[in-house]
Amino acid sequence: MLKYLLIFPASLLLGSAAIVAAGLDDRIAPADMIVVPGNTVAPDGTPGPRLRARLDVALKQFRDRQSPRIFVSGGTGKEGFDEAAAMAGYLQRQGVPAAAIIEDKQGWTTQATANNAASYLHAHGLRTAMVATQYFHVPRLRLALERAGVTVSAQVHAPYAELRDLYSTPREAVGYAVYYLKK
Repeated sequence: MLKYLLIFPASLLLGSAAIVAAGLDDRIAPADMIVVPGNTVAPDGTPGPRLRARLDVALKQFRDRQSPRIFVSGGTGKEGFDEAAAMAGYLQRQGVPAAAIIEDKQGWTTQATANNAASYLHAHGLRTAMVATQYFHVPRLRLALERAGVTVSAQVHAPYAELRDLYSTPREAVGYAVYYLKK
């Protein structure tokens, strides 16, 4: 009986380690579009630190000419701000032309972001995406995009960590397993 009680924690630990290893493995390559999922917007309407880190890593790839466009995706969070608009505003203040930013205001979940990004790419005759998010979220966003018919040519993780990651990483391990088993 004891060995069965140890299976779940051991599986969660191994899954979390795999998520971390995969998410920290940046792969730089050209892409038609960089996909940045939303996150918390600060009370002043600007991206919170975690979201800003995602945007900054995407901005670096944009400036390095790895992609000509950035797809920012999110909904209206509990703070009352449109995440996609806050993200677009931040990128524009950093010098990204408005024409290079695609706002997805219906990216309520990782799956919605992936589906909306895939729809945009397919509608415009594009194929490839780069994922730009926290290390623990990279594998699940990649999987969701690939299942939506997008070729994920690259991935970068936001260099931002916090104590909350001790919760977020095992949560993503479970989330990845759920996504993987869906189809």
